[in-house]
Amino acid sequence: MQDDPQTLVSTDWLGAHLKDPDLRVLDGSWYLPDAGRDPRAEYEAAHIPGARFFDIDDISDQRSELPHMAPPVEKFMSRMRAMGVGDGHQVVVYDGAGLMSAARVWWLFRLMGHRDVAVLDGGFPKWQAEGREIEDLPPVIKDRHMTVRFQNHLVRDVTQVSQAAKLGSPQIIDARAAARFAGAAPEPREGLRAGHIPGSRNVPFNTLLQADKTMKDPEDLRTVFEAAGVDLSKPAITTCGSGVTAAVLALGLARLGHESWSLYDGSWAEWGQFPTLPLATGDA
Repeated sequence: MQDDPQTLVSTDWLGAHLKDPDLRVLDGSWYLPDAGRDPRAEYEAAHIPGARFFDIDDISDQRSELPHMAPPVEKFMSRMRAMGVGDGHQVVVYDGAGLMSAARVWWLFRLMGHRDVAVLDGGFPKWQAEGREIEDLPPVIKDRHMTVRFQNHLVRDVTQVSQAAKLGSPQIIDARAAARFAGAAPEPREGLRAGHIPGSRNVPFNTLLQADKTMKDPEDLRTVFEAAGVDLSKPAITTCGSGVTAAVLALGLARLGHESWSLYDGSWAEWGQFPTLPLATGDA
């Protein structure tokens, strides 16, 4: 793969840069409740040397009833300062699934105007499988100021997505599994309807990944999106269950050089709870 410090880097790249003074590594692991995994406990037991734990549920908008919505700018700035992450840093995010929730953290940094951020391709499983160095020590933290320039165009709310569904533009791409998209499988969160936003296209996030959880090369990514009916020359809104795997689609689009995308932060956790919003079932 081609390393790009603004989208995706390999374990070889991270291994070569691990001791760079302005590199910051973040463990952005997060799992659905039914996965039975504790990401913070796993981080404390073993992580890439120097990594900080980025708690997606905690570094969020606690005023919202929806899960892990993007945090207010001030909260993001203060949490990053406390973690010693700030201006001038190259950030690399990984997770324990291979490539899933790390993309959400990548999107949050992009949302806050920090472009020097990449996801570790294959994540912690690949790093461990290659026998690379790990530790269980907490990192040494030094405060670092972070300047935030919020990028409104990278996030969409329910009103904007509703309008897109009515007008057919931008196109909406759903990262959930095909059965959930079709309404044939129940949602993991209670109280949500089953189905999808009318007019949306289904690109399950794992179809962008290879067997080892690394991301497919750009040519294959293009094939996957186009096979699902996505027009890569047009703007896109990515969505999923709660705004996590939607970021994997956003990362895939960015790998293709497609910059006219945004993420529906509320995703199905929001859309699926309102009986007044239209719903479709079956295949796209």
